[in-house]
Formats: sequence, structure tokens, C-alpha cells
Amino acid sequence: MADIRIHRAHQLGLAKARKVAWAWAEQVEQKFDMACTVIEGDLSDTVEFKRTGVSGRLIVAPDHFDLDAKLGFLLGAFSKTIEHEIEKNLDTLLSKSGNGGARKAAATAKTPAAKKGPSR
Repeated sequence: MADIRIHRAHQLGLAKARKVAWAWAEQVEQKFDMACTVIEGDLSDTVEFKRTGVSGRLIVAPDHFDLDAKLGFLLGAFSKTIEHEIEKNLDTLLSKSGNGGARKAAATAKTPAAKKGPSR
């Protein structure tokens, strides 16, 4: 089984983030025949999605999205392709929402260059 994890920071606030998440849920329902359920909360929402071979959730917060998905054996072979498609769709929706500042979480932190001591 393959796991997909995607994090996207944004500056939309919860109301606009909900609209993006609902648009994403509608897309995956139509395009991939997913069954989606939205669970609204006071501080965040959860979009649960599933179909044969895929299950997961999208956490919708005022300042980020976190998507976790589990792929079954057959779809696991295509995990990178599926992950790329999800990223592309989510990023497109974020850019349409006016959040040009959507960004991936930094994979590695840059370290400052080492200072050289005086030569002798």
C-alpha cells in the first residue's frame, strides 16, 4: 500500500479555504468517481474521500491544507503520477482563489555557509 501526503500553506482563511476544498471534492467526485463527505468544524473541516483502491482525507484549515491518502496495491504502482495530479489540481484551485502565495512545505532548510577563520 502506498501513502500520499501533501501539505499546502495558504492565506485564505477558513471560509475561502472551504470553497476551494468543496471545489476540489466536486472535481474528484466527477473525474475519479470518488465518494466525498465534508465534515465541518469550528476551526477546520475534513473532506473524507474514497473509492475502490483509494481512501483518504483533506484537512481544511484557515492557513493550510493537509491531504493524506492511502492507495491500494494496484494503484500504488501509480502513486507518483496520482500525487502529481492531486498537487496540480489543488494548486490550480488555490491560484484561482487568489492565493498566489500557495506553497509547498520546505523539504529542507538551508543552512548558512560556514565562516572561515583568519588565515595564519
